[in-house]
Amino acid sequence: MDIRFEEASVVYGGRVALQPLTLVLSERRIGVIGLNGSGKTTFARLVNGLVKPTSGAVTVGGLDTRADTAAVLSRVGFIFQNPQHQIIMPIVAEDIAFGLSNHGLAKDEIARRSEAVLDRFGIAALARRRVHELSGGETQLVAIASVVVTGPDVLILDEPTNQLDLKNRHRVEAAIAGLDQQAIVVSHDLALLDGFDRVLLFDDGRLVADGAPAPVIARYRALAAC
Repeated sequence: MDIRFEEASVVYGGRVALQPLTLVLSERRIGVIGLNGSGKTTFARLVNGLVKPTSGAVTVGGLDTRADTAAVLSRVGFIFQNPQHQIIMPIVAEDIAFGLSNHGLAKDEIARRSEAVLDRFGIAALARRRVHELSGGETQLVAIASVVVTGPDVLILDEPTNQLDLKNRHRVEAAIAGLDQQAIVVSHDLALLDGFDRVLLFDDGRLVADGAPAPVIARYRALAAC
């Protein structure tokens, strides 16, 4: 799916969070990196309409994020940096089913899809667990499953391996690698982006590098060392 930025910029209270940006994203795996406050999260939230461009436009599969917000939200899933903030129901299986219930599906279809996505991410054993009992890695996988089960075309993940131990980091990395959806991953975990199709580097609200992971990450390391 093509995601298009056409001179899109964002200004908050007179501060430019993102300079005018024109580009097309069509790759399967796209990484987004930069120092804190560089504009990368603003960029990611423009894709699903959580942030609207102050000027210019952003379209997802031809849908304008400003004019067609509801349709864009149904096609672009977002996993927040703190996934526990988006898990609504107290029991894992209930949270997985929650998003499907809003689509008017029959109970048996909701149960079938919920079971399938739990199996897919290797978390079927967590189905009856209370959300507050989960580890950080388990919570992240449940959040991903809760979004994926609704069938978005694009998935945005904001720091998906933040504060995870090595075992859970590998589980989340495998989950991202196995996604059918186009994925945009905002991360300080540079190793996570090895093998991605494209990496974007932001600095002070500007896109300063765009290309294969190795040269863009090298540019980022040089920038961070300044």
